[in-house]
Amino acid sequence: MSTAARAETAPLSDVAIVEAYLTASMIPDPDAAAAYVAPGTVITFTGGREFGHPRGPTAFNAKRYRWVKKRMDRFDVCPCDGETVVYSFGTLYGEWKDGTPFEGNRYVDRFVVRGGQIVKMDVWNDSAERILVQHGIDA
Repeated sequence: MSTAARAETAPLSDVAIVEAYLTASMIPDPDAAAAYVAPGTVITFTGGREFGHPRGPTAFNAKRYRWVKKRMDRFDVCPCDGETVVYSFGTLYGEWKDGTPFEGNRYVDRFVVRGGQIVKMDVWNDSAERILVQHGIDA
C-alpha cells in the first residue's frame, strides 16, 4: 500500500482533530466543526457559558465580533488513560462589532479527545479585558 493510501485511511491524530475543529469554527461553519465533537460534549466558553453544539460559541462570537480568527501558535498534548488533553495556545485577531480591528488577543483552548472525537472543550481569552479598556474601564 502506498504512503498516500495509508494516510487516507489512517485516523486523525488528536491534535489534527482539534486543529480541524478550530479551522471549521473560524470559517465559521459550526456544522462542519460538529463532525469532530461527540454527542453530549460540553463547550464551556468565556464567562462560564456552556454550549452543547459549536453553534453556541458561533452565535456568541457574532454578538461580540464582526469577525474573529485564531492564530494557532502552539499545541501541548497530554495523553492520559485512554484520552488526550490538547491545549491550543495563540492569539485572536479580527474586528470588534464597531469595525475596529484588533490583534494579539491571547487565548487558551483546552480539549479532551477520546476515541477520535472531542468530548470536552474549555475556552479562555482576553476579549472581556480588552472590551473593558475600550470603554475606559481599566480593571
